[in-house]
Amino acid sequence: MSVASRIRTQPVGSSAIRGDPYSVFVIKEGYAYPDRDGNTKADGSITLLKGRQAVLVDTGNPWDKGVILQGLGGHGLEPEDVSFVVCTHGHSDHVGNLNLFPQATVIVSYDVCRRDVYLSHDFRAGLPFKIDDGVEVFATPGHCGSDVSVLVRGTEEGTVVVAGDLFEREDDEGSWQPLSENPELQAKHRDRVRSLADVIIPGHGAPFRVIKEREPAL
Repeated sequence: MSVASRIRTQPVGSSAIRGDPYSVFVIKEGYAYPDRDGNTKADGSITLLKGRQAVLVDTGNPWDKGVILQGLGGHGLEPEDVSFVVCTHGHSDHVGNLNLFPQATVIVSYDVCRRDVYLSHDFRAGLPFKIDDGVEVFATPGHCGSDVSVLVRGTEEGTVVVAGDLFEREDDEGSWQPLSENPELQAKHRDRVRSLADVIIPGHGAPFRVIKEREPAL
């Protein structure tokens, strides 16, 4: 019998997702909301992947330096212990503290570099960049022209995708489209990530579960 899938979401309710070989820790939860002057107050989520290597996903705004140092320190880490820094896209609330990690391999959108050496990798061809067993960076453009997300397998919640601004937050339908350079392409990658992920960490909100319910098609 053919079946149809229905997806709903649910808050994880924790900033820590344990796993083997990698655990996922949101060391700063992003936010975005209008202020009374009609401007937007926003900062991006900052996420640590801790396992055989330490990986930081997005680095917030420049004033988040102390948050990053404190968050790393809480896990017994210094900036020089971070092997990879991934910035899901180039907006200021995601790249603001790259200077803390001069020894790391840095991935910003589709650029991969070790100091001033830029590595050849073709995200545009759909090739993921493997950081370690169970951790890879893959292209999810739409919000910007060359966004990436990070997939982490083997956690107690299943597969986690740190998605940058592919998702603003849980239940963001209607709010992400005005911020998108290519809404049609972004919608395609949102569907893809929902099919892959058991948990999504969005750019400006709390982690949420993706629950796939299957029911008989009529």
